[in-house]
Amino acid sequence: MGMIKERFRIKAESANAEIKDLLKEHGNKKIGEVTLAQIYQGMRGITGLVSETSLLDAQEGIRFRGYSIPELQQSLPKAHPNGEPLPEGLFYLMLIGELPTEEDAHHITNVWQRRSHVPTHVFKAIDALPLSAHPMTMFVVGVMALQTESDFAREYAKGISKKDYWNPVYDDVMDLIARLPRIAAYIYRRKYKNKEHIEPDGLLDWAGNLAHMMGYEDESFKELMRLYMTIHADHEGGNVSAHATHLVGSALSDPYLSYAAGMNGLAGPLHGLANQEVIKWIFEMQKELGTDDPSKDQIEQYVKKTIAEGKVVPGYGHAVLRKTDPRFTAQMEFGKKHMPDDKLVNTVWKIYETVPPILQSLGKIKNPWPNVDAHSGALLVHYGLVEYEFYTVLFAVSRALGVLANLCWDRALSFPLERPKSVTTNAVKRWLKGEDEIWD
Repeated sequence: MGMIKERFRIKAESANAEIKDLLKEHGNKKIGEVTLAQIYQGMRGITGLVSETSLLDAQEGIRFRGYSIPELQQSLPKAHPNGEPLPEGLFYLMLIGELPTEEDAHHITNVWQRRSHVPTHVFKAIDALPLSAHPMTMFVVGVMALQTESDFAREYAKGISKKDYWNPVYDDVMDLIARLPRIAAYIYRRKYKNKEHIEPDGLLDWAGNLAHMMGYEDESFKELMRLYMTIHADHEGGNVSAHATHLVGSALSDPYLSYAAGMNGLAGPLHGLANQEVIKWIFEMQKELGTDDPSKDQIEQYVKKTIAEGKVVPGYGHAVLRKTDPRFTAQMEFGKKHMPDDKLVNTVWKIYETVPPILQSLGKIKNPWPNVDAHSGALLVHYGLVEYEFYTVLFAVSRALGVLANLCWDRALSFPLERPKSVTTNAVKRWLKGEDEIWD
């Protein structure tokens, strides 16, 4: 058993005992009340999941195992002094619940390098799709093709004790995360770079190798990938991609099937696809205004026009956050450090100064502040990655860290099949008349 795997086993056994004691003593206590509006409007605010890896606070933003993004930028191991955190270190933190040493992070790098081989049939499955297919379609097809390699599926077919489910799930998770950069880069080079593929570099870290295989050798771009993979990794358990992965996994679907389900959710325009919508909107604004360096007054008029047409300003607003997304701030600081004079990046900053006051003036917007998607595209464009349909694939590679760490915990804690109760509108009407007791 590997070093990280053994540490996870010890943590999981301790957590299992703690949760059993909690349920024995407090299992019948109620948490909150569900309103009729909540069951009709996306279950917003209903506490119904346990997700240990991160927690989203409306005022503080995301915290990974209690640590904020600025704290992680200081505390997690780095590839270079004063650089960005290694995603390997964040994965360790989410899985084990403790800050990793440099040795821990580099150990995971080495493990993922050893597990990163992608079978030939996966590339053939991707190649069977037309080049016109969306990169996320290609990505999910690649993940599904990898399912043939599932240790959990094989062990379950043989017959395995429920208490041991976590063991092959852990191996699937490590294999899948290790292989995702290769699949993502293959798709990028196939669709946008005339199928001229680049072999992996076994001396690079996980995010640095992704940059290399995509064809970007600039060290600051590799640093951007490390930051990007870290800040997009997790956003507690209720968002579509995290919840879908957990839900499908609760049926004992293996990590490949569960993760693919989550990434189909991430591909939606109200979730991960939003990052491409932001940069698309900015490009359209530049075209209409006839300038790549619009003034704040020009941006203000375009924003008002967008709202007047009944459209949203992409990248602004969040279901939970009530302040500027700390992930936006981290990217803004990266931009000030590496590209302070970039016109597109400066346009993003002008939009940041312009949009919130306009949205606040409407009186209907709870959160007029930018989220993570409002900035990421501009940083990528600076380095020449202008193919914005691919941005969600980068998001997907990063999100694997959180949802798959959670899946390890789901199986280690023997979480059951998720099966919430649903009702019909007629049943609701009967209940409101006192004729039914469906909620009692």
